[in-house]
Amino acid sequence: MLNWQKINDVSAMKNKDKIIESILWSIALPGFSQIINGRLLKGFLFIGLEIVINVMANFNEIIRYSFIGEIESAILHANYQWLMFYPCLYFFAMWDALKDAGGGKKAYSYLPFVSSAFLVTVGIMYSTQAKVFGIILGPVWFPMLFVIPGLVIGFSLKIILNKKQGK
Repeated sequence: MLNWQKINDVSAMKNKDKIIESILWSIALPGFSQIINGRLLKGFLFIGLEIVINVMANFNEIIRYSFIGEIESAILHANYQWLMFYPCLYFFAMWDALKDAGGGKKAYSYLPFVSSAFLVTVGIMYSTQAKVFGIILGPVWFPMLFVIPGLVIGFSLKIILNKKQGK
């Protein structure tokens, strides 16, 4: 006799694993998850956009300067007009990866991604001026600080809106 509960539990675990795998590959490089999930055109489009924005913003160079502690060099090499596109592409690709893997079906599931993209973009705008404990963190480290508040705000809004609608 089949144990349907066990079959459903295994299926749910496989789906959860697929969702986690998709998000992690998308964090590694926007587009990888879409390719894994069989969305080749979309995956290559995300990878192409990532490469264009990365190159035009000098992103790899400013990451390198940031990691070796040369924040002033990172600031000087950053093309902020292009760099400000990166958070939106990055978080949208993660959201899309989540959806392609079968997640994000609950109402307002997109809000943590949207609010993080918005706040990280704001972090980029202020990264040359804002100081944390008297230190300018630059265009890599300072915007990263905004991911956590973005997620908190997004998940909070999701909970509030779902409660308001009785979901």
